Amino acid sequence: MTMFDVSGKRVLVTGGSRGIGYAVGKAYAAAGADVVLLSSGAEVSKSAERLSGETGRRIEAVRCDVADRKTVYDKVGRLGRLDVVINNAGLCRQTPISGDRDEVDDIFERTLAVNLSGQFYVTRAAVPLMDKGGAIVFTGSIWSTTAGAEYAAYCASKHGILGMTRALAHELGPKGITVNAILPGTVHTEMNLQNITPEIRKLVLAQMVINRGWIEPDEIAGLFVFFATPAARDITGQSIHYNRGQVMV
Repeated sequence: MTMFDVSGKRVLVTGGSRGIGYAVGKAYAAAGADVVLLSSGAEVSKSAERLSGETGRRIEAVRCDVADRKTVYDKVGRLGRLDVVINNAGLCRQTPISGDRDEVDDIFERTLAVNLSGQFYVTRAAVPLMDKGGAIVFTGSIWSTTAGAEYAAYCASKHGILGMTRALAHELGPKGITVNAILPGTVHTEMNLQNITPEIRKLVLAQMVINRGWIEPDEIAGLFVFFATPAARDITGQSIHYNRGQVMV
């Protein structure tokens, strides 16, 4: 086994039918891992078929809303052995403080349910299936440490991911399971195209020190794989920015 080997590992990727999740699943499969894609949409089966065709590996598909804890505990709990959990499912929609009360409140609650509570449910269901040497990786955001106007729910949920990452790193460290977070900048995904305003996109791209335009999902996927390798076995409770220098910490 090399320091960067993940062959034979079994990996669960939530939000895996598209965007960052799909790219991460592809990167793990290409590196020899067995991948399970989980998503709330019916397209997850087609995504698994497509990924299998691209990588030549059998890819499992699970349809599940991470905010539905009973379903999560049932479906994730029946997956069998897991070595790696990528908590990537998420929503990004505006929640302006002066917006329509019912609409914004509903979006706020749903965002926290998916982006924060759902990550906790998935992790609770997965940990009993994991042994020493396991790895849990959360997808945070550049807004886990900064913020943007009218995105209070999204920013709150992504700030919460950092707290959960650190708390779980303390709790699961004695079990030999690492817990880390990756904080992407502006990635070229369908969700970002739909839900981030053109003005914000222009601003964040202009702030990149290395400015090649959008960050593509495949570019960031390798970092998710790294955290499951022997090279990262002593890294836990950490949050790593991937944003081409837009934020430096």
